[in-house]
Amino acid sequence: MPKKEDDNPLEEMQKQLRDLMNNKNVQVAFAPFMQSMKDQSKDVDDGGKGGGTPEKPQEEDLSRDEKLDSIRGFDRRPKEIRDYLDRFVIKQEQAKRVLSVAVCDHYNHVRRCLADAKADQAEYVKPNVLLLGPTGVGKTFLMRNVAKLIGVPFVKADATKFSETGYVGYDVDDLVRDLVKAADGDVELAQYGIIYIDEIDKIASEASRSGRDVSGRGVQINLLKLMEETEVNLQSPQDMMGQMKAFMEMQKGGKAQKSSISTKNILFIVSGAFDQLAEDVKKRLDLNRIGFGSSEEGDLAERPVSSFLSNAETRDFINYGFEPEFVGRLPVRVSCDELTSTDLAEILRSSEGNVLEQYHDDFDGYDITFEISPSAIEKIAELAANEKTGARGLVTILEKTFRDFKFELPSTPIRTFTVDDELIKDPQSSLRTLLEENREQLDDSMLEDVDRFITSFKRDYGYELKFRKPARVAVVKEAMSSNRSVRAICEKKFSDFEHGLGIISQRTGKKEFVIDKKVIDDPDKELSQWVVESFGQKKNPE
Repeated sequence: MPKKEDDNPLEEMQKQLRDLMNNKNVQVAFAPFMQSMKDQSKDVDDGGKGGGTPEKPQEEDLSRDEKLDSIRGFDRRPKEIRDYLDRFVIKQEQAKRVLSVAVCDHYNHVRRCLADAKADQAEYVKPNVLLLGPTGVGKTFLMRNVAKLIGVPFVKADATKFSETGYVGYDVDDLVRDLVKAADGDVELAQYGIIYIDEIDKIASEASRSGRDVSGRGVQINLLKLMEETEVNLQSPQDMMGQMKAFMEMQKGGKAQKSSISTKNILFIVSGAFDQLAEDVKKRLDLNRIGFGSSEEGDLAERPVSSFLSNAETRDFINYGFEPEFVGRLPVRVSCDELTSTDLAEILRSSEGNVLEQYHDDFDGYDITFEISPSAIEKIAELAANEKTGARGLVTILEKTFRDFKFELPSTPIRTFTVDDELIKDPQSSLRTLLEENREQLDDSMLEDVDRFITSFKRDYGYELKFRKPARVAVVKEAMSSNRSVRAICEKKFSDFEHGLGIISQRTGKKEFVIDKKVIDDPDKELSQWVVESFGQKKNPE
């Protein structure tokens, strides 16, 4: 007998559990974690109103209301959103314009629906967005900052982790549940959030190209329901803990908590690199051109391949492997431009929160600062452009440049340095020169590291080590020759001294010990000799 569409497996399981609990012939003992849930349910019953949704503390209510008020009173203009995005994302003018309009249209509609119930019943086509463009051009960064500006929950996911059934991989409904988590469990706030799905081109059906389908079509069909309008259960069928918690809440009596969330007002943004699609569009345009050696042919040859994504049509997406219904749910489409070396340099110079600021913060953790020259920025951008990974190439080049500086400089007295184009070309040579120029300060710093070890040894074990100057110099020289830290050298040489000095102190009451060069050269031999000599000594009277 076919199963009715209205049947809810979660509700059926809860009904069976309720019947089991009410059976007088069955005794049920709660495990510790379930007893905790039961106690939590009791607490809610005692403090709630009519057994409904538990109220949060007043401070959280205000915060929640402020967020909802910002949605109810949404009054942003597309230019204002574009100008805000300009602070964080370089270039992509067309993408910013399209996103700004789509976001304003959607949240203006949400505002009207909240103010007028009739508007909520009217037909509405959501401006879900399809972002196309190569990796590292700022697609994710655009959406993250849009959500931050509006103040709505935001979830980012990779389309490749989903499967049609949800048993192998994730279920697409988990996206909505994650949005509720991002809203701290507030379903009302979550239903106005933004879901961003990256790598959407990876779920194009393979059947159209290779004669097989690896569930990409099934994932598309499941996403269709979410992008249009559907009710999603807050508990996953595979989430047994969530189902048990829901069951415990039902035992409270009174009105049950909301168990689902509508996706009607959730804005969906999907994106992908679509490398092969760009090639397909280029071929289509090549076939459609008129004549040979025309100016149009020359223009096509000079354009970057990714730029052809702006010419993609619905038929191109269908031929690529997307369902017509899926493409139809994404009416707003815009491509992002490939970043040039000039764009990458501008990111380092003016983009808020760019990766160069992160490296300034990293060095600042060691009280180290650096100045970077304009020529160095240009060189970094040039090398990053050659990586062909967009803004991510900046991270690759900066990591290669600064990795040895991060390792060496914190252990030196050097607290400032300059980054020029020569340092970018040959970081290791520049680092060696910097260390050599500060050799005298470096020696003094390593001698101070000996004092730091002496202090920590006394703090940990109660014994004071009095290093003679030759002993200090010997430690520093060994650390330099072995490229090890002074602390590592000292900890290795004095690893047995805690026990040995304890024996000596117990017999003689001695707490201070002189460390000369002989101890550094052969610490085990000297310690053994000290212990033997202590057997013939008497403890000093206090």
